[in-house]
Amino acid sequence: MPPSATHYYVWYRISGDPARARACVNALMRDVALHAGVTGRLMMRRDEPSTWMEIYENVFDTVRFEAVMADATVRSGIAACAADGRHVERFADAL
Repeated sequence: MPPSATHYYVWYRISGDPARARACVNALMRDVALHAGVTGRLMMRRDEPSTWMEIYENVFDTVRFEAVMADATVRSGIAACAADGRHVERFADAL
């Protein structure tokens, strides 16, 4: 049986300038795509546009992905835009 994919959902509330936060997220996502080979999507909560969510689907090498994500998070500066921190949730497909 092939390994199952893990799907990452990273949500947070942005504070400060949304344009700066978007630039940080764009840098983070480029970094993750380049170094982990996983392309993310950015969404915002419909009824609360200051709540954002990054989605990374079909991750098979979770160890590599999480290491790349940690480094990219620091390099991007997104932590300064997410006052309450970034919350990472991991899901797998139901069997």
